[in-house]
Amino acid sequence: MTDQPILHHFDASPFSEKVRLMFGLKGLTWGSVLIPSLMPKPDYTPLTGGYRRTPSLQIGADVYCDTQVILAEIERRWPAPAATHGGLDWAVNLWADRLFFQTSVPVIFGELGDQVEEAFIRDREALSGRPFDVAAMKAAAGPLSGQWRAHAGWIEDQLAAGGYWLAGPAPGLADLAAYMNVWFLARNLPARLAALTRGMPRLAEWSGRVAAIGHGDPRAMTGADALAIALAAEPAAAPPHDDADPLGLSPGAPVTVMADDYGRDPVRGQLVSASRHRIVLSREDPAVGRVHVHFPRTGYLAFGG
Repeated sequence: MTDQPILHHFDASPFSEKVRLMFGLKGLTWGSVLIPSLMPKPDYTPLTGGYRRTPSLQIGADVYCDTQVILAEIERRWPAPAATHGGLDWAVNLWADRLFFQTSVPVIFGELGDQVEEAFIRDREALSGRPFDVAAMKAAAGPLSGQWRAHAGWIEDQLAAGGYWLAGPAPGLADLAAYMNVWFLARNLPARLAALTRGMPRLAEWSGRVAAIGHGDPRAMTGADALAIALAAEPAAAPPHDDADPLGLSPGAPVTVMADDYGRDPVRGQLVSASRHRIVLSREDPAVGRVHVHFPRTGYLAFGG
């Protein structure tokens, strides 16, 4: 049971959809813990040390925060069928997470913002550290719709050049990452998606193929179940520490990690290892015992103390 992947997520989360599709691509059985979309998250933050973004992946007493490191760990543990074929897959993933997603948000909420509950607005303001300005998003939605269509056009052009999938003869991370924003717009504004992808038949057909990958075999779990699994487990062997890492800290040193864009809640612990791709902290909480919390390096800040 301790090696079963457990995803802490909620249905409407576009970043979670990437991971759910990765489970489908790998044909995995996984534990599904539905967490609140708004704070507080009492069965979630004890695992992450205060990290509040969605999703996270738990495997025993190891917790993976941010889809960069979540997807990398799934690929490492379950390598077949391969989802990545080099660094460009991760570049596509970062483009989808940042430039494309940052365009999707105002396009969607510029139209739906007046329907959003006050609790959601207050939560997202705390998450982002800036006002949830519906009027500004309405004003930006028109110009940014052109940008959204340009991002979608890259998908269409790549499919025209490469065939059924974006990065090879079979589906992979590039497809799951690029599809995230198409899924997000389709879920919220299907008519807007149709308008912004008019004249892109390959994208429409590809979207159907990606959706058909499915989510594997999810098994419902409670947050309490997941906490109990972490409490009964020990963290797995840590990745090797890179003595040349620019952070300049040795394992055991106090360290703080935080996102560099939004959801900048600091997570503090003792350094387990730092490498080019991830940083791992050890921390303790009465609800979970000792856990290792993994973060990607790209998009995150790490410093001593």
